[in-house]
Amino acid sequence: MKKITLTILAALVMLVLAACGGEGEASEKSADSEGSKLEQLQETGKVKIGFANEVPYAYEENGELKGANVEIAKAVFKELGVDEVDAQLSDFSQLIPGIQAGQFDVITAGMAIKADRCERVLFSEPEMKYGEGLIVASGNPEDIQSYKDIAANPDLKVVVMEGTTEIEFLQKEGVSPDQIITAPDIPATFSAVQAGRANATTGTEMTVKMALESAGTDKLEFVETFEQPAVDGVPSYGAAAFNLENEELRNAYNEKLQELKENGTIAKILEENGFSEISNMVEVGSITTEQICGGES
Repeated sequence: MKKITLTILAALVMLVLAACGGEGEASEKSADSEGSKLEQLQETGKVKIGFANEVPYAYEENGELKGANVEIAKAVFKELGVDEVDAQLSDFSQLIPGIQAGQFDVITAGMAIKADRCERVLFSEPEMKYGEGLIVASGNPEDIQSYKDIAANPDLKVVVMEGTTEIEFLQKEGVSPDQIITAPDIPATFSAVQAGRANATTGTEMTVKMALESAGTDKLEFVETFEQPAVDGVPSYGAAAFNLENEELRNAYNEKLQELKENGTIAKILEENGFSEISNMVEVGSITTEQICGGES
């Protein structure tokens, strides 16, 4: 009887071990079958793009995702065999948290490559470069020509879109934090100036200039004589951004991006979206993301 019991127990142990081994093998096989992020996107043929409504970089118009960075991303992913875009609108300040949480596969918003951001996301090589712009009330009653002019008058207020590099640029030029107001998007910054809650708003040059043209208001004006801030990060270099775990995807993106730069596709996309090939194009080899992340720009 004792021998039979031991035999049964041994058989049960073997069954449990076999089951556990099977589950482990199945789990390992399942993980392998999922493939890399690039392989997953190629399998589904769809990429989730996170963007902030900012003309002319990435914006939604009549339900369609448009803009220079969007068109660049579409062209690159098409070369990678991914044709369908799932556009997901987000506040600019939530783009990096979104890519970190896996809500997006890529961010395409003309986001500036910055050292602190390089610690949180993987940037592609630069897709474009750009300067800063300033919007004030018509007639520029405070004669604001630079960030230093704002810093010199503590009574002045400047409103900036949340999460943008301009907050840092302003402070580097001496503007006090209590002079800076934030808003969720460009229209809200314009409203703040029109309502007298702020004396100026600033953002990337093409963004604020084209947004003002679209607003169709004579209450505001673009400061054509604006003096660019003499700070690190100007000009800014915009690029796509990926989750830190998706290096293979970023590298594949870079490979196709370089090809599209070299065959003239990127220059054409920039021109079609209101940019200049001369002032906004970043030629292959002129500067790298690694250099910018290391503070060499």
